[in-house]
Amino acid sequence: MSGAWLPPGEYVKTIAQATSYACLYFTDTGGRPVQLRATYSTEAWQWPGGNMDPGETPWQCAVRECLEETGIAFGGEPKLLGTHFIRHRGEEWPANHIGFIFDGGTLTDEQIGGIVLDPAEHTGFRVHTVAEWESVMTPRNFARLKEIDSARRAGTVAYMETR
Repeated sequence: MSGAWLPPGEYVKTIAQATSYACLYFTDTGGRPVQLRATYSTEAWQWPGGNMDPGETPWQCAVRECLEETGIAFGGEPKLLGTHFIRHRGEEWPANHIGFIFDGGTLTDEQIGGIVLDPAEHTGFRVHTVAEWESVMTPRNFARLKEIDSARRAGTVAYMETR
């Protein structure tokens, strides 16, 4: 490198680009994960969340997406459970993708029963033990669930990388 500083707009074009998502991880009163089934795949189970809008923080995104996707107006404090780095996959997704998974806490049976799904995004929701989730999820998505659930139980933060 010549040692010359580039203006920020030019410099950004020379470094890795990434999109980002954020979500909330909920369990029921028995500690069982609550997940939503995505409309784009019968195999896609996920937490309330989505891609960040311009100018939005990960926390703001998680709370907004949760309200849009479940009707739950989450009022808790931000507690990060994990960060998920997904390497770019060529034409399938031409940029890195970084996720922030926050602890949504425990939902009562009444709160779970009051979930109102956005039919454009999700076709249903389920509550299962971690072991039960393994049989209905893809191995990659189940690995993420297991890491996040373990981090929550241990009071730690998980870091995951997938391709």
